Amino acid sequence: MLQRRVFSRAAFALGFAGAVWGLSGCADDKPAFRAVDITGADYAQGWELSDQDGQVRTLKDFAGKAVVVFFGYTQCPDVCPTALQEMAQAKQLLGADGAKLQGIFITVDPERDTPELLKAYMANFGPDFVALRPTAEQLPKVTKDFKIYYKKVEGKTPTSYTMDHSAGSFTFDPQGRIRLYNRHAGGAEALAADVKILLSGK
Repeated sequence: MLQRRVFSRAAFALGFAGAVWGLSGCADDKPAFRAVDITGADYAQGWELSDQDGQVRTLKDFAGKAVVVFFGYTQCPDVCPTALQEMAQAKQLLGADGAKLQGIFITVDPERDTPELLKAYMANFGPDFVALRPTAEQLPKVTKDFKIYYKKVEGKTPTSYTMDHSAGSFTFDPQGRIRLYNRHAGGAEALAADVKILLSGK
């Protein structure tokens, strides 16, 4: 009877160890992203908006690329240019794969951000950066879809207002699936490392 109990305990221990080993193996297969992994999220599923050239664009237009989406406005003093500059630097860090990183800027200030202004603003960061300009009716919907906060803050004159808005960005994989939420000022190196993982098919 004692031998049977010892054997049973040993078998249980081996089985438990095997299960733990199996779980740790699964954990090891999970990509080590620097950003917040939101794979499978039921929000931030895409858009259908006009770009700075007046062409209607959707997420499918960028199939095969990792797409980073940031919401902001051209007169933003620091947060927006910092985020877009990080995207530009990440493209450089990726070398040849930099062409597979697509930067998307969605304005939360379509009243002042005209197509001409958006075109000039995007040129500061790269020739392939795309700006999207929602209409007044589309803006509440797309920001709600992405869980983006924005609010107009009145200035001294009717045109000197500022826009409070969420500062993070979203990364889609080459298959068009939402994968990551990038905190503001996470760094170009971290963004490039995450994009490299996504481009590898993980």
